[in-house]
Amino acid sequence: MLLQMDSITKSYGSVTANSNVHFSLRKGEIHALVGENGAGKTTLMRILYGMESPTSGEIQLNGKPVSLGSPADAIKHKIGMVHQHFMLFPTFTIAENIVIGREPSKGVGFDRKAAAAETERLGKQYGMLVDPWKKVAECSLGMQQRVEILKVLHQGAEVIILDEPTGVLTPLEVKELLIAIKGLAAQGKSFILISHKLQEIMEVADRITVLRDGKVTGTVEAKDTNVEDLSRLMVGRDLVHISRNETNRGKLVLEVSNLSVNGAGAKALLREISFDVAEGEIVGIAGISGNGQSELIQSISGLLKPDKGMIKLLDHDVTGAPVGAIRACGLAHIPEDRYQWGVAKDATVTENGLMGHARKHQKYGVLSGSGIRRMVGEWVTRFGIKTGSLSTKAQFLSGGNLQKLIVARELAQKTPFLIAAEPTRGVDVGAMEIIHGELLNKRDERGAILLISSELTEILKLSDRILVMYEGQIAGELDASSATEEQISLLMAGGKAVG
Repeated sequence: MLLQMDSITKSYGSVTANSNVHFSLRKGEIHALVGENGAGKTTLMRILYGMESPTSGEIQLNGKPVSLGSPADAIKHKIGMVHQHFMLFPTFTIAENIVIGREPSKGVGFDRKAAAAETERLGKQYGMLVDPWKKVAECSLGMQQRVEILKVLHQGAEVIILDEPTGVLTPLEVKELLIAIKGLAAQGKSFILISHKLQEIMEVADRITVLRDGKVTGTVEAKDTNVEDLSRLMVGRDLVHISRNETNRGKLVLEVSNLSVNGAGAKALLREISFDVAEGEIVGIAGISGNGQSELIQSISGLLKPDKGMIKLLDHDVTGAPVGAIRACGLAHIPEDRYQWGVAKDATVTENGLMGHARKHQKYGVLSGSGIRRMVGEWVTRFGIKTGSLSTKAQFLSGGNLQKLIVARELAQKTPFLIAAEPTRGVDVGAMEIIHGELLNKRDERGAILLISSELTEILKLSDRILVMYEGQIAGELDASSATEEQISLLMAGGKAVG
């Protein structure tokens, strides 16, 4: 066995993140690690990568005990990690990012040509071709993922940990990544893959270990299991199938007319966008990241002032209005990037929950602490948010639990209109079930929802109508009841819908 983690326990005071965990990895194997948000997956991998020290337990490599006190120790032992949030320098080239820390030199200076040559050699060796001279800021998220993997390969990694590697990738980029992982495993590299996407896990993994509440509930060969069995091991119960009622479209809530946003260059970010969302419907927007979805969200929510067009919310012209004014008109917003737009990381769970709800919990300018804590506590229970306490800072919550807090906070606004951008990004199957159910409940209660998601299965499952964006325009509109992934993918790539 290449790697053994035996009886690993990690406690933070009274909270046990990992309890007597056993995990192993064979050479050339892809071993997936799955579980609910807060189940202890990332903590276990942080221990393996030297970012945390176990309270008890032992790690062995090639049958010999090792001490991993830092990431540098892990790298020395040929263990690399690609984090969920990329750790690249946007203004550096691909080659500069890949060789950082191990830069080739020429005299006393950095040899950029040698760095580029080494990057090209790595790309050819592992079948992951990149342009060494291109700046990371100009790269797609899929290309950035590839750069991160090449970086750990340049460090000599034989064991590669991938934390939610497909969370921000398009369907095509996901397929390319899974092919690349299989190819690297065939060359003898060993992978530990943390993911919530069980269908992807089933496509690529050799073995799967499931964690629940910090404990292993099972380790199975991928060929001997299925998505339903894995879901049951993860959440401890059978998932409920959520059905969508027929829409009963009411009066218009959002009207967008001829909306345009100019970019820094000659190419517009949004071009003559027009659509509407009515009471009792979910309008889904699909598209490859970078085709104008972010600018559309920001224009509607007040974060970006459009150059042309009109946005009406409940018959109020809110074009270019401040964020506060638009929210006061009846908008709630689950943002696409929870860290940049959704939370204050240094604020507590309670303080983050209070955002947008302060007026409801004050009298004569004084906030009701007990009322606020009761409200947030109800969300914690209802959405299964795992946190040490309501006083825990947001930065110490797992990404999925943070997402659940934001979703709960925005749904609790009970506004007529909701923008739900990537509402289930990084959450487990149990939380996804809850969030999907809540969105459909809001729609059935006459709410209007604009859903933006990179997950086509989510778009098809929740939407009544589907709009597809391509190069800043609406490339087509489909009825969700008859739309297929193939039709949507074709429009996403700039083709025309057929059938």
